[in-house]
Amino acid sequence: MKRFAVILLVVVAMVQLFMAKPGDAISCGQVESQISQCLTYLSQGGTPSQPCCNGVKNLSQSLQNTQDRQAACNCLKSAASRYSNLKPDAASQLPSKCGVTIGVPISATVDCSK
Repeated sequence: MKRFAVILLVVVAMVQLFMAKPGDAISCGQVESQISQCLTYLSQGGTPSQPCCNGVKNLSQSLQNTQDRQAACNCLKSAASRYSNLKPDAASQLPSKCGVTIGVPISATVDCSK
């Protein structure tokens, strides 16, 4: 069932990716597609997989301005609240464990306006 949810999430993200217009902030589909490979790490901890870190690095590179970072923050906050089994420590440590700074905390309680 988890595998189906991840596949569905990736398909939705790809559709939204192609619908994005230049100048628009990053979409939740784009954000979620980049971190979809991280669900195992986020729920179990340990070490993130290489595909997970690749997604985090791609996400980091796509956050070009404040509008993108705030949009990604809201998307990550929303996604984090949908999964009750996510470990808050794993989520907050994900970027550093992948060797990047995304400028956006991964948390269900973050204030994305700051």
